Amino acid sequence: MGGTQSLALPPGKGPHQVGCADVMVGHTRQVRDGDGDGDGDGDRLPRAAGWLQPAELAEDMATASLRCPHRVPPSSSLPQGLFLRLFYPCLPRAGAERPLWIPRYEYYRGLADFTRRSRLWCAPLFSIAIGSCKVPVSWNGPFKPCSSGYPLIIFSHGLGAFRTLYSSVCSELASWGFAVAALEHRDHSASATYFCRAEAGREEWIPYQRVPQGQKEFYFRNEQVHQRAEECVRALRLFEDISSGKSVLNVLHQDFDLSELKDSVDLTKVAVMGHSFGGVTAVLALVKEPSFRCAVALDAWMFPLENALYPKVPKPVLFINTEKFQTPESIAKMKRLSSRNSQTKIITILGSVHQSQTDFTFLTGKLINRFLGLRGTLDPYKGLDITSRAALAFLQRHLNLEEEFDQWDNLLEGIGDSVVPEAPFCRSKL
Repeated sequence: MGGTQSLALPPGKGPHQVGCADVMVGHTRQVRDGDGDGDGDGDRLPRAAGWLQPAELAEDMATASLRCPHRVPPSSSLPQGLFLRLFYPCLPRAGAERPLWIPRYEYYRGLADFTRRSRLWCAPLFSIAIGSCKVPVSWNGPFKPCSSGYPLIIFSHGLGAFRTLYSSVCSELASWGFAVAALEHRDHSASATYFCRAEAGREEWIPYQRVPQGQKEFYFRNEQVHQRAEECVRALRLFEDISSGKSVLNVLHQDFDLSELKDSVDLTKVAVMGHSFGGVTAVLALVKEPSFRCAVALDAWMFPLENALYPKVPKPVLFINTEKFQTPESIAKMKRLSSRNSQTKIITILGSVHQSQTDFTFLTGKLINRFLGLRGTLDPYKGLDITSRAALAFLQRHLNLEEEFDQWDNLLEGIGDSVVPEAPFCRSKL
């Protein structure tokens, strides 16, 4: 590790080579009512038309409202369906193509908007600085079958991020034998995203939205976090459909056959994970979906979650915090969960900042990173090792995996170099 300062994303260290593919399902826009019939009594968001083939759609809509008993606040203007990047163990392929880290120029514009900088100069600057960066995985690489099934992780991004900005941690986990579905949320919390309308696949972009003037931030973000958690549930439904042999249409028409996942993903071993806004999304997803067996929350932003839901979180959570983001109020909310479940753990990585758990920490020089607050004093490669190893140990424990990830169990107690239990403030000098 040491002081490596190469401006590139690190490859996974596990025994598997990693492939990735983009998956978009569904065309239609979300209706006000949760069950899609317009009567206001819906209990969950249905899959979009175009997700399944027509013969299967009627049956799906008839059973949709039975699958998740928790009501989601309405979000009438958001598109249905899903958009995600799937990271998975793959077979070696000579001359494998590597995907761009930032896949479209529109995302540079979105990052400029999110950071309150002018698109005119910021978007081109981003493009020049990081436009050539590629993710060290095989684009649409041949899926590596697994008769026992890979455990599944649904990953939720933070505020202003999108599906590719956590490629380092997602590919690391995939290299250890996980299928990782990194969502791109459509609740206006991504710096930019898009969906394809049914009419000739026409794209429609969804911009980042700030809290409207005069509206309290909690209510705005609370509706978003419920939408995000529902998208996590919907992602699980997607893999259930694939595993059951249903024909699922990827509207992006990429060279990756989703049916290859059938019999190779173990849906009894599913976890949800996320960073910041995605961290609290992962916590809420545990309330909404009993099939999620645990959650890993990276520097979770606990603010948007209503107090009434804390007693309803039924499964253990691993909170992996950075040193320079959390507040006593946020930690108190995490401790409400750990006090109710002894398997919920809180650890802090010393010398790290909030963006240390994103890819940005690897992709600009040390001086720029420190100036922009993207990197703390801890070497980013060491930070990734701590984060991924703690997550792997926790996942083995709660998904009942037969691996050797328990060699890192000490991290779950905050024992190890640059990691401490719970959240002591200002232990190091960043």
